Formats: sequence, structure tokens, C-alpha cells
Amino acid sequence: MNMVFDYFRYILLAASVLITSITDRQAPFAPVNAPDSTSVTLLFAGDIMQHGPQIAAAWNAEDSVYDYTPCFRYVKAIVSKYDFAIANLETTLGGEPYTGYPQFSAPDEIAVAAREAGFDIISTANNHSCDRGNPGILRTIKVLDSLGLKRTGTYPDSADMASHHPLILRKNGITIALLNYTYGTNGLPFHSPVVVSLIDSARIIADLKSLNRNDIDFRIVFFHWGNEYQSFASENQKQLAQLCRENGADAVIGSHPHVLQPMEYLQPDSIHPSGHLLVYSLGNFVSNQRDRYKDGGAMIGFSLSKTWNRKLVHKPEYHLTWVYTPVENGKKQYYILPAAQFENDSTLETQTLRQLREFTSDSRALLNQHENAVMEATFPR
Repeated sequence: MNMVFDYFRYILLAASVLITSITDRQAPFAPVNAPDSTSVTLLFAGDIMQHGPQIAAAWNAEDSVYDYTPCFRYVKAIVSKYDFAIANLETTLGGEPYTGYPQFSAPDEIAVAAREAGFDIISTANNHSCDRGNPGILRTIKVLDSLGLKRTGTYPDSADMASHHPLILRKNGITIALLNYTYGTNGLPFHSPVVVSLIDSARIIADLKSLNRNDIDFRIVFFHWGNEYQSFASENQKQLAQLCRENGADAVIGSHPHVLQPMEYLQPDSIHPSGHLLVYSLGNFVSNQRDRYKDGGAMIGFSLSKTWNRKLVHKPEYHLTWVYTPVENGKKQYYILPAAQFENDSTLETQTLRQLREFTSDSRALLNQHENAVMEATFPR
């Protein structure tokens, strides 16, 4: 009798061990730091604009060249440490004559400097895509390609769009699909075969559903959307963000309003097992807009991690950036400053420091008030 009892007890124990093993292996929230995990880091910046005074500031008369290297000098250390760094180029590289607002064409050197600062990817779908018509779109693409910068958003033809929409990024065994759309082009037309990626709900759903494949690990949507100079998302932005989330987007990031708008990070749960990042507007990365709220923006950094049974969007953090415009040698200059690094810098002029602190105070009040708020990056890191 005891032998029979011991036999059944052994069977039950073995079954319990087997069930526990299977449950652990299928657990949706297993530790991401498991030995077989891999990850990549991404950074998104807002609008790179080129108003007339910025173009004039970049001209180096001594060497007869445009030089934007100083503009990115202070953020290079942050940008270059990420595996992928992405920014919105809100100007064409349409060639001379160079012009600012309302129809932008900037020197190619702005893209050179962005690359040297650590940016790998440029999005080109925005309301200024068509400022120089089809020739401007084509030349912008040609320049970016010649510099080895990955790009998405505008395309010379449908075949090129098929190759770059979505833009597929691969690193450390992780595959990311990046989709870029704009609400419009300021009423300026583009003509076949050129394509500008425009926001269309049905198309976005189709694009995201086409990415529900085992070979795509993460899906990110980069929008040019919203109402200019409004610090809160419009209903249209909220609806589009929800549409993307419901159709498989892991992160939705926006530009265009020229001011910061809220960010939120949803922790992994049964509905969003990978977590979800939403950034309505990153504001201005660099521009000549100097009014309150418009004189800076943010970069958003985060990690994408994968184990054999789990994918995760995690560790989001924002870096506030502010555009410093001192007059040097009789000419206005433009420097993108990591705000946390310089907001207590006593070497800055009193008025400059006051404006910088006003920007950081406004920005933190906006970004930190939400229940699912993204945390600010600490400095030094």
C-alpha cells in the first residue's frame, strides 16, 4: 500500500514540476535581463528648422563655407551614445538660393553636421516637404543618400517607397519598422512619380497590419501632426495615437507644433504586454523661434529589448534641450544646449539663464504632471 501511495505521490510531484516549468517558460513578464536578452537604444529629436538668420549664422566667411558643427556641439555626447538617433528635417535641401520661412531650402551642411553629431536617420515627411517642389524633394533625398543617412517620409517613386516605407532598422538581433507620416504639405503639391507619406487612417491601419509578422519585433510611428503652438494634443492626435496603439504600434512619436506636448509611458500589462510609449510633440530641436515655449524642445530616449519569449519597450527618458543664441563677433549664433547641464551654469548671462530656467520650469510642469509621465534623464548620466 505504501509503495502504491509513494508511486502516486511521485507522479503528482513530477507533474507539478513539469507544470511549473512550462508556466515559468511562458510567463509574459519574465525578467528582461535574462542571459538570452538583447536590446537596442533609440533617440528621437524634434524639428530641425532653418530660418534665414540660422543660415546666415552658419556662414563662415573666412573659409567661404557653411558650418553647422557648433550648433550640435553640446548635444553630440548624448546623441552619439544611442544605437539609432532620429530627427525631423523640417527644411528641404533644395540647393541655392537658400531661404528660410515660409519656403525653406537649407545648405547641405546642416545634414552633414547632424550626421557628425550622431544622427543616423532623418524623417522628411512634414509640411515643408514640398517647399521647393519635386526638384527639392528629389535633391533632399539625393543628399541624404550621399551622406549615408537613412531616410523615410518622402520618395522619388513608388518603388523607392516600397523599400523605405517602413524603414527597417536592424541591430543586435532586433528588427524595427519605422513609419513616417505628415498631415499635409502647406497646400503645395507634389507630382507623380514623387510620393510624400500623408496621414490617412485606412492606410496607417493597413501599414501596421502588414507588419504583424514574426520578422518584425517593434513598430514605431513618427508623425508630423497637431496644432502649432498648442501645448496639449488635439482630438485628432489622440484618435490617431489610439488607432496606432490598437493596431500594433509599440511607440508613437510626434513633431510639428513647435512646442512640447505631453508624453506618457504605459507599463507592460495584459493589454500591452510590451509596454507603449506615446510622445505627442518633441517641440523645436533648433530654430529661430525665440518666444516662450518655442525656444526649445526635448529628445526622447528609450530601449527596445527582446528575449526568446518577450519583447519590451522600456526605460524611456527625456532630455530637455534649449537653443542658446549669443551674439559672437557681431553675429548671432545657435547652440542646442542640454538644458539640465546648463540651467545652473553661472557663466551664462543673467537674462539667458533666466530664459533657460523659465523653459525648463515650464517644460517640467507640462511633462511631469501626468499619471504615466516619462521621467527626465539625469545629468550627468
